[in-house]
Amino acid sequence: MAPIVLAADVGALGTLWKTCFKTNGASDTKDARRARMPHHDHEEIRMAPTGWLGLTSLGTVHTAISLIAVFAGIWALLRYKEITLRTRLGQVFVWTTVLTCLTGFGIFQHGGFGKPHALGIITLVALAVGALAGYGRLGAKSRYIEAVAYSASFLFHWIPAFTETLTRLPLGAPLLPSAEAPELKALTAVLGALYVVGVTLQIKRLRGDKPVSPAPVRAGS
Repeated sequence: MAPIVLAADVGALGTLWKTCFKTNGASDTKDARRARMPHHDHEEIRMAPTGWLGLTSLGTVHTAISLIAVFAGIWALLRYKEITLRTRLGQVFVWTTVLTCLTGFGIFQHGGFGKPHALGIITLVALAVGALAGYGRLGAKSRYIEAVAYSASFLFHWIPAFTETLTRLPLGAPLLPSAEAPELKALTAVLGALYVVGVTLQIKRLRGDKPVSPAPVRAGS
């Protein structure tokens, strides 16, 4: 009788030990595994801000280059009534816009690929189309296509410019809470309307055979 009772007690203790070991051991292992695993949340993916408007070092460089591009574009439109590689201002605009896009690809504000990166790709495509059209590679309508493409790349500077400015300034109390604010969508619509007006005026001038810029771009120039 005693061996039977002892065996039963030993069996019960064994069952209890296995249950406790399985539960606590799995929990400890899981916790230890979590502690060893690197964290890849959005906060750690972002680069450390420099303190100036909350921008990173790359963001500061990106912003500075984009400002050069914007001013070059404005100056080109005021002086030549168009943006084109036929002018030095047009060349400055195009290459600084390329650099703006490339530096922007390294900025991950929300931890991954987002709308700013997509806009950068679209901008590069517009610049490529404008360059091909400037060399006359897109047929008889190349001059018009060039105006449309480069004007679009100029427009694409203003969308993030207004977004970043209105969601960052004034410091500590920005005018808009986020990039999804309805006011920004309305502002984008206004920019789109201005783009249509500007392109229409450029095409009208080109049809009137009143070139303002120097001679057409030549391959290898």
